[in-house]
Amino acid sequence: MIDHAKKAEIPQTSEDSRISTRRIWTTAWIVTAVFMLSNSATPLYVQWQTALGFTNGTLTLIFAAYIAGLLGSLLAAGQLSDRLGRKAVLYPGLLAAVAACALFALADSVGMLLAARLLTGIAVGVIVSAGMAAVVDSGGHAKKQLASLAASVAMVLGAGLGPLLAGMMAQFLAHPVVPVYSAQFIILATAFMVAARLPSRRNPAHEEWKLRFPSVPKHNRLHLALGISVFAPGITSTSFVLSLGPPLLSKLLHVTSPLVAGGTACVMFLAATGIQFVVKRLPVRSLFLLGVAVILLSMICLVSAVMYSSPAFLVIAAVLAGAGQGLGQLGGLTLISLHVPEHRRAEANAVLNIGGYVPAALLPIGTGFLIDRTSISLGASLFAAIIAAVSVAGAIFVTVKFNKR
Repeated sequence: MIDHAKKAEIPQTSEDSRISTRRIWTTAWIVTAVFMLSNSATPLYVQWQTALGFTNGTLTLIFAAYIAGLLGSLLAAGQLSDRLGRKAVLYPGLLAAVAACALFALADSVGMLLAARLLTGIAVGVIVSAGMAAVVDSGGHAKKQLASLAASVAMVLGAGLGPLLAGMMAQFLAHPVVPVYSAQFIILATAFMVAARLPSRRNPAHEEWKLRFPSVPKHNRLHLALGISVFAPGITSTSFVLSLGPPLLSKLLHVTSPLVAGGTACVMFLAATGIQFVVKRLPVRSLFLLGVAVILLSMICLVSAVMYSSPAFLVIAAVLAGAGQGLGQLGGLTLISLHVPEHRRAEANAVLNIGGYVPAALLPIGTGFLIDRTSISLGASLFAAIIAAVSVAGAIFVTVKFNKR
């Protein structure tokens, strides 16, 4: 009788495993859908810049409005998600994404672009805290690492597919903006459908609770610091490519095709996606050190692109920057999933992303205004030098501190 029971359990366990894996990747679609919106404007910036007549400094401010919205949303979204449940926070985030689509489609001023980017940032802030935590939750205790991989891959895959779609439409359509954001609207509608099927769970309040600056338990602070030390220079490098890559291509390298701009961004994030599958079995320490190495190579290629006016070097720099971001992000998310308790996980995601996105906003803005006052070559070279120095410091920090975690 016992043997029969054991035999009956085997297919059921296998079926549960398949359902759990499918649930992980289905939930991850919410992250992909919103991140497709996040970078869809990249190949359209040059078109808006020509039509509205704004400078490179203004362009980086438009890009940074997204990061301002993201950071503001991260201050609250993670805590609210841990307290009220993932679904209760995801719906407002998805509505902000839909409103951003409408503003982008109708934008005829810098103010509308700023508002659209701000709302996009708010939506993304919700997704990187509540959405990515929902993906990790969907894996349960047994599949934490697979769920961490799915959350990280979903983010970078969406970030790459968005500009590719927009670049293709801009290449072949005379007026691409409305079609691009109509397609984004349909994609977001499917994300609403997935969110509707998530469980409605909330963490019961055992004590008085109020919003505070996001934090993690004291024994998890080193885990977050390790993740930020590599994720921050990686995502700052990709932010440079997204914000200043198109004008760098058109003004310095004389490449004006929106498909090239969108394709470069796509390849960058496909590299971030692919590298995570290749190295998913490596120890976290190795992920971080490999991430630092490829970021350094990326900065060398960026300087080479400027020195030799080479689009090929810029594409290689973008691919390596994406790989660096992917490695730092996977390592950081893995430490969170393995060590941070579930009821603080979304808040920990918020801390990781605040640590990454603050420099990802400030350095490209400073570089954009420096370029306006001096030259693209000087601005890009100085940016590369700063990122290289920070990456080396990150490698030293990981080497010294990792075994103390």
